[in-house]
Amino acid sequence: MLMEGGSRAAAARNVSSIQMLSVQPDNKPKGCAGCNRKIKDRYLLKALDKYWHEDCLKCACCDCRLGEVGSTLYTKANLILCRRDYLRLFGVTGNCAACSKLIPAFEMVMRAKDNVYHLDCFACQLCNQRFCVGDKFFLKNNMILCQTDYEEGLMKEGYAPQVR
Repeated sequence: MLMEGGSRAAAARNVSSIQMLSVQPDNKPKGCAGCNRKIKDRYLLKALDKYWHEDCLKCACCDCRLGEVGSTLYTKANLILCRRDYLRLFGVTGNCAACSKLIPAFEMVMRAKDNVYHLDCFACQLCNQRFCVGDKFFLKNNMILCQTDYEEGLMKEGYAPQVR
């Protein structure tokens, strides 16, 4: 069972890491890529091969401080973005294999082979039992089944489950 966020492959090409570095007192102060002033703080961020004040490295959409929300940032169309805004603006959306409704690119999903599901839709399609992390599930005839329903189906001849 795999839980992941929307369009990871498309985003991978536009991802950069963020490093927090301690400023050494004997080093000459570095210039901030955001405000062009010298960085005299105790810590600085290094991203996109440039140095930044912690307050200057922000998402162009929501203004969140990128050093606080994770160790990655996303770039596209000359914008520096947090993951959520990158996926909201440029991510690929798809449809849930269970309910066929749209899944926004920034929403967490469950995957089973080529099928993608809303978290709430990832349940046995016969008894509606929701799966927890670590639970076994089976994919038969493109349906998600719990272990009990899967084994009962194997015992019956001519197994052709109907979605309830």
